[in-house]
Amino acid sequence: MEWKALSEVFTLKNGYTPSKNKPEYWTDGDIPWFRMEDLRTNGNILSDAIQHAHKNGIKGKLFPANSIIMSTTATIGEHALVTVDYLSNQRFTNFTVKSDFCESLDIKFVFYYFFILAEKAKQSINTSSFPSVQMSELKRMGFPIPSLAEQSRIVTILDNFDALTHSLSEGLPREIKLRQQQYEYYRDLLFSFPKTETTV
Repeated sequence: MEWKALSEVFTLKNGYTPSKNKPEYWTDGDIPWFRMEDLRTNGNILSDAIQHAHKNGIKGKLFPANSIIMSTTATIGEHALVTVDYLSNQRFTNFTVKSDFCESLDIKFVFYYFFILAEKAKQSINTSSFPSVQMSELKRMGFPIPSLAEQSRIVTILDNFDALTHSLSEGLPREIKLRQQQYEYYRDLLFSFPKTETTV
């Protein structure tokens, strides 16, 4: 199985906020603009945002659908898969699979592996009054590329676990906690690939 540095597999770009001082950047906008509130309100797979920006406020191109947003400042590691073209604010780094890897990666596999990367990111923080991920270290982190069949197998298992965990959302708190711990254990186990990472 092949390992690549994160920067080889993904294009990484910071999010931004169109100026709030210009009403024309926000009035009648239809472009999803994601903030941490979206993840906390609507979960980790997002197809629309609470707030929308107008095309007048866009710098260049939108971030493409099927990108990952991950918080790399303050609340480190919170992430989501975004299934539409979008913008995000500056708390997020946006990860878009490069064209060379689109056919060899299942985007749901990418999404699930970011739970592992999020934990690694939390161990690579600049120590200051405003915590942020050391981006040079993040870009060098290894990303596994197993066969598509293996990716599909992992996604199916984790999808089933995820559905089961959420089906218990109205259950007893202890039961929910234990099920979540079981889910995280098996998720980490599924991603225990041989440590032959290739980084740059």
